[in-house]
Amino acid sequence: MTTLVWFRQDLRIKDNPALFEAAKSGRVLPVFILEPADKTGETHPLGGASRWWLHHSLKALQQDLPGLVLLKGSARHLIPEVAKQAGVEAVFWNRCYEPHAIERDTDLKSSLKDDGYEVKSFKASLLYEPWELETQSGGPYKVYSPFWKAARQIEIDDALPAPEKLEIADYDGGEELESFDLLPKKPDWAKGWEGLWTPGEAGASERLGSFLEEGLKGYGKLRNRPDLPNVSRLSPHLHFGEISPRQIWHATQDVMDRRSSLGDDGMKFLSEIAWREFSHNLLYHFPKLPSENWRSTFDEYPWKEPEGELVKWQKGQTGYPIVDAGMRELWQTGYMHNRVRMIAASFLIKHLRLHWRHGEAWFRDTLVDADLANNSAGWQWVAGSGADAAPYFRVFNPITQGEKFDPDGDYIRQWVPELRELETQYLFAPFDAPAEALEKAGIKLGDTYPKPLVDHAKAREAALEGYEVVKQAGQDDA
Repeated sequence: MTTLVWFRQDLRIKDNPALFEAAKSGRVLPVFILEPADKTGETHPLGGASRWWLHHSLKALQQDLPGLVLLKGSARHLIPEVAKQAGVEAVFWNRCYEPHAIERDTDLKSSLKDDGYEVKSFKASLLYEPWELETQSGGPYKVYSPFWKAARQIEIDDALPAPEKLEIADYDGGEELESFDLLPKKPDWAKGWEGLWTPGEAGASERLGSFLEEGLKGYGKLRNRPDLPNVSRLSPHLHFGEISPRQIWHATQDVMDRRSSLGDDGMKFLSEIAWREFSHNLLYHFPKLPSENWRSTFDEYPWKEPEGELVKWQKGQTGYPIVDAGMRELWQTGYMHNRVRMIAASFLIKHLRLHWRHGEAWFRDTLVDADLANNSAGWQWVAGSGADAAPYFRVFNPITQGEKFDPDGDYIRQWVPELRELETQYLFAPFDAPAEALEKAGIKLGDTYPKPLVDHAKAREAALEGYEVVKQAGQDDA
């Protein structure tokens, strides 16, 4: 039997259930389709940074899987067309959980079955199917802690090996990778990223091994320190399916079993993998999560219209060093440390009082790990409009957050070099530094480094006033 295996968010050979099962049945025709958003109805298409990653991930997969067919267009039309041309008997894929993908896959599975093909889909990108975990009263979990407690009771399947034998079917057709036009050109804002990242299955495996060996120890406490290497940086590899959560789960458990002292750190790391699962659970059950407030009372929040402040936030010119460091790290690397993501997001929403959708859109365009579920759930969590977002009125102080999580100022100095010579005691709020300290460091506020866009105390007060409107709306609904 010849089986068409449709690759999507599973750009790997190992622990790929669709590929594994197809290989057992005979020849395999591996296919990847780049679908333009207007062909899918997708409202949140891949951003520029994700497109850069996808190019290099596909390039790596082509090396691991010679015979991979690249196509561009509507999968609804291309899959049946290629299946007929290639004379396949079956079509397999691993499941996606975005709203547009569910609709597309459901329609396609039905039409292919009507045409006489065997069609199977598999779990590959999540530990738990969104319909597997329900509360005792029925329905999805809306709070993370009980979700994680319930998830820990479920045994995780072993990861699958690479197929023992993989016979690739012949197919005369397909596109060249360069025709996808995924890379930035004028300008090439991703220049140098190849030295920062290694997209592909081998790079993902190497990154996991390095983290477990060197970064897991102390993870529970040090993961909040952007100046330290105690984070996995596996998120883009997970997003494109170059590694599976099952592989990560079992590799981490193995390390915990061998080194009992890493038990707490390992469990904390696994809880972060489960947070990703929780986000996908939310997206599946609440498909409007990327575009609408999960808590409808937040529709009443008095957002401001974006003006110059949004651009200054995007460029890392807010006058608050920890925020600016994060935004510049994002632009220069396609990544931002998770703690700083929360600080930068809080600043946009609660200091500038701009709608979380503006931040979600910018992160989606500039992050190499811009996962629809994580990005949407994360922004709504910070805004207070999402699930498990209590206390929703919390406003991060960007000064004290910097002092707490970048105590020596190494992270700020790396990404905001114009502040490099400023004494650490003044580094987190240079606008409060004495004139002689600024002069000694060669800093002219408003010239070499911006003055703060807003006053923290006043901005916090205004944000809380806005939340009073939300609170009142909730009381009125009750």
